[in-house]
Amino acid sequence: MKLLHCMIRVFDLDQSLHFWVDLLGFDLVERRDYESGRFSLLFLQLGDSETQLELTYNWDQDQAYTSGRNFGHIAIQVENIYELCHQLQQDGVVINRPPKDGHMAFVRSPDLISVELLQKGRLDPVEPWVSMPNIGQW
Repeated sequence: MKLLHCMIRVFDLDQSLHFWVDLLGFDLVERRDYESGRFSLLFLQLGDSETQLELTYNWDQDQAYTSGRNFGHIAIQVENIYELCHQLQQDGVVINRPPKDGHMAFVRSPDLISVELLQKGRLDPVEPWVSMPNIGQW
């Protein structure tokens, strides 16, 4: 067996694509629009990973989905957690759990999906990250 994909529902497709593709580096590998069902499925992939992230977008929704903490989170391995967190901050993303230990951080997508960023290997703890407080939920 192998994991094929994880699916999350998104409210604002443009905002979600900006987060997942532009900020986190996923590639859009396939888009399927279903006119009769009034929804779209977008399949994203990170690097050479075989596992995909499916964004489900319902065209006629008028409010965001409620966030279920039972979902947990999506984990992504990164080359330099400090550089990525700095770039995310510059684009207005809140770092909910800063990479205080040089290894792990949490952010949330526009649809409040928790995303765990894990450093490939470990970096030495550095400021300002060590002293930054946790913010909100992750």
